[in-house]
Amino acid sequence: MAPTSPAGTAPFALSVLDNAHTGVGQTAAEAFGEIIALARLAERRGYRRFWMSEHHAMPGASTSSPQLMLARLTGETERIRLGAGGVMLPNHAPLVIAEQFGMLEALAPGRIDLGLGRAPGTDPATAAALRRGADANDGFPDQVDELLGFLSDDFPEGHPYRHVHAAPGPWQAEQNRVARPGIPQAWVLGSSPYSAQLAAHLGRPYAFALQFGDADVDTAMRIYRERFRPSEQLQEPYTLLSVPAVAHDDPGEARRQARSAAMAMLRMFKREPYAVLPPEEVEAYPATAQEEQVLDVYTERFTNGTAADVAAALERLHDRTQVDELMLVVMGHSRRTQARTLELLADHYGLPDA
Repeated sequence: MAPTSPAGTAPFALSVLDNAHTGVGQTAAEAFGEIIALARLAERRGYRRFWMSEHHAMPGASTSSPQLMLARLTGETERIRLGAGGVMLPNHAPLVIAEQFGMLEALAPGRIDLGLGRAPGTDPATAAALRRGADANDGFPDQVDELLGFLSDDFPEGHPYRHVHAAPGPWQAEQNRVARPGIPQAWVLGSSPYSAQLAAHLGRPYAFALQFGDADVDTAMRIYRERFRPSEQLQEPYTLLSVPAVAHDDPGEARRQARSAAMAMLRMFKREPYAVLPPEEVEAYPATAQEEQVLDVYTERFTNGTAADVAAALERLHDRTQVDELMLVVMGHSRRTQARTLELLADHYGLPDA
């Protein structure tokens, strides 16, 4: 195992992604309460940002609309950046997203991130129910351009939406004769070279999701850095890598929680509902040899162990990718373990305890 940096010497910023995992035996209301507590903890322990993701029709995930939960979190936190990681833009009208995130920016000025992805965040039938067409991904770059135009209120003359304005936003401030507000920081999310090229072309920060499988992060990061074009919003490339992680004082318990998350993935592959089962049920499951292999692969992919184990894995990823920021994707059935993950990594790296 590679040596880990001593406490207080993290070579990267640390952030948090919460998929609103709602384990079997837990209500959505209980999960939301734990999410609020986790966001407060992340702020207190010096994490840079707290993001939430968009998923639909999954019993194991309760944020069909991360922006609604973010609205609550603006009143529960004071300093930490809050964001969607991300909004699956082909599921939405760009104007509506610009309006919603303009409201969030008004509630928490200078603290809002808008991560943009193109995956459906669900299964094909649910995607159809969202009125998402089979060719939805094809128009993603144009949708992003349209959304950025609404956020900045800078469509050129002759554009069909030149006189359509998102409010709150710059146009509303101009009409009301007040200072121009800031706008949410837009990110491009992805797990392929395609998203890297788009982020580079737009001159936007780039977040790569490593939790989705054997994605080619090395090629994506190289393309993004080589092709990056400075913009008014960002002069130099900025990269973030999201990594599923479970840390615990007992490495055996960390592995049990990671395996619960792995079982949810196996269920999804089998076209069963994505549900996060308690570790005891996972251990009692009579897996076939092929299923056992899938469980083993994902248990290892979901970085788990003591704080030193997880930190060593994070640092190997950083050495390989040289990203500016690592985002912990909290995993497992136990919300208490997710909170413990943040505490242990913060302690390991000597992050402040406010």
